[in-house]
This record gives sequence, structure tokens and C-alpha cells, in this order.
Amino acid sequence: MSKNILVTGGAGFIGSHLVDALLAEGHNVRVFDNLTLQVHPEGKIPEYLAKDAELVIGDMRDERAVKMVLDGMDVVYHLAAVVGVGQSMYEIAHYMGVNTQGTAILLQELLNRRNHVEKLIVASSMSIYGEGKYLCAQCGEVSPPLRSNEQLKAKQWEVNCPACGEVLTPIATDESKPLQCPSYYALSKKDQEEMCLLYGRTYGLPVVALRYFNIYGSRQALSNPYTGVCAIFASRILNGNPPLVFEDGRQMREFVSVADITQANLLAMERSEADGMALNISSGEPISISEVSAGLAEALDSQIPAQLTGRYRAGDVRHCFPDISRARKYLGYKPKVRFLEGMKDLAQWLRSQQPQDRMAEAVAQLSSLGLTA
Repeated sequence: MSKNILVTGGAGFIGSHLVDALLAEGHNVRVFDNLTLQVHPEGKIPEYLAKDAELVIGDMRDERAVKMVLDGMDVVYHLAAVVGVGQSMYEIAHYMGVNTQGTAILLQELLNRRNHVEKLIVASSMSIYGEGKYLCAQCGEVSPPLRSNEQLKAKQWEVNCPACGEVLTPIATDESKPLQCPSYYALSKKDQEEMCLLYGRTYGLPVVALRYFNIYGSRQALSNPYTGVCAIFASRILNGNPPLVFEDGRQMREFVSVADITQANLLAMERSEADGMALNISSGEPISISEVSAGLAEALDSQIPAQLTGRYRAGDVRHCFPDISRARKYLGYKPKVRFLEGMKDLAQWLRSQQPQDRMAEAVAQLSSLGLTA
């Protein structure tokens, strides 16, 4: 049955792919987006945005605008957020205002029209875990604290057991791990998730929070130096510059195609088994940052080797990759795009782009504030 669906942040990378999928399934889609300059140069409506979707330009902090776009909606996807770990460390008010206060305004307006919206799906983030889960040969499974500045300055990258001091082995992180917030971005995403789930429990609204891991795909904001790492690496390579890899490049992460993220979002709306839950959404393929850089360079036929900086950034964690068994069980989610296959598809799109490389500018800004060394 056709539904009226609101997608906040729907003109962005993830949101626009979701909009396409919802329209293809016969739904009526309204997009609410502020067309921020960091994502949309000159504030222009992106050419890729589906013409069949209704676009309302506005800000999540504008109560009147949020109230208006909720009119007549059956389902809300809340994807609108300012994104970027490093930038959040010096634009604190902006990140907390858009992400936390913007979500509060959305929930307040939902409360004012109780029983009109039937479901809310919110985009959460792997960043709220901080460090992932680890195994200690002596102490078993542990969830260690963040590395200290003293440790990072000494370039001792690996995480040690807080009990016995042994170097830990990273393992898959499930949703039960205690949350840490190494950046204001992470804190604001934790706010978004917990506020929405609390609202759902309190007022009986089905809510699902999807904890995205590192996403790649077409339509990423390549000129935004605080976007996903694949986009940042691609921007460097396409401008003839080496990708900048922090620490020693052995940090373990997971990368997931935007096509699989879209799949998870559709399942979250269609199925009720995950209502009230937060779920990891990723590919099930852990990979090091150096391997990501090499895989993308190969897909782009680039001979430019990555530059290992030996530096760190405030807010970065060492290892974090997910256990996605909960999403498999409750959503029926099955990642379909393998990393190397996804890199080939990404490279095909990248060859048509002409991004600005602003990474050096971003690193200089972080350095001036003592946020990288």
C-alpha cells in the first residue's frame, strides 16, 4: 500500500538513494533538506534528486518548517544531520544545534500530532561506540576506554587491556557494547538515537535506529573533507594527490555500499520485528584503512601510493567493526555488495566527477586547534 513518507536530509548522499527506492515502490515522498553549502555547492538542488519527490527547503531547527513538512505523513525517515568527527570538535554549537536540537524539535512536533505518524526510522552511527569490542588473552572480552592523548602522542596505536595492560585483539562489536562518545558528532548522534527510541517507548510509536558503519557510493560530497573516508581518499586521488592515512593505516573498520544501507532502511519500514531496537548496518567484511586506500586506488587505476602520516586526530578510534547478526535476524537484512565489487562501481561514478581536494585545508584547521599531531 502506498504511503506518504518524509525523508529529512533527503537531498543528501544516503537520503537521495532512499528517496529513489521509495518512489520505485510506489510511495509518495517529501524531502526536507537545507541544502547546506558544505554538501551542496552554491546551495543548488542536486541534479540527481528525483523530480517525482516533493522538495521542501528548510532547517531542522525551524519549528514552523518542521511542523509543516510533517502534515499528512505516514512514515518519517530522519536522516538530517551535520556529519564529521573532526569538524564537530570545533563547531560544537552547530553540531549539537542541528543534530540534537533539530531532533528534539522533530519529536516535539510528532507529539503535537500524536497517532498521525505510524513509524519513525532514525539514522544512527557507528561513532557512538567509540572503541569497538576487544579480546584479552588474560581477561576475556573487554570494552576498553579511549586511548589517552599521551599514548597517541607516543604513537602507541594499539589498545591495551585496562586490567592487565596486554595488547588487545579487536573482535566484532555488537549492539550490547557500552557506548562512548569520542567526538561531539558522536555525542549528537547518540542523542538522536536515544531521543527517538525514548520517544517510541514513551508514546507507543514504532521506532528503529540504524547504526550505519562507513558508507560509500555515488552522490557522496567529494569536496567535503569531513565526509566518509572513501570520498576523501577519492578526492585526493582524482586531484593527483596521495590519500592521507592517519596512524599506521592498520585501523580496522567496515565499509558498506549505499545500496545495502537503502535495503536496510526499506526493511526497517516494512518489518515490525526490529521496532524499538538499534541495529548495526554494515557489510560483514572487516578491512584496514590501508587496504581501503589500496582498493580504491586500484579501482581508479591510480599508481599514487597512500601517505602514512603517523599522525592522529582527536576523536579517532583504533578498531571498530560490527556484528550484524541482529540486523540479519530481526530485519532479514543481507548485505549484497562485496567491497571490491563496490569499489569498481564507485570508481565508475568517480571518473565523471571533478571534486576539490580540501583535505590539506581541513588538516591545517585541526592542527591549529591542537586536534591532530
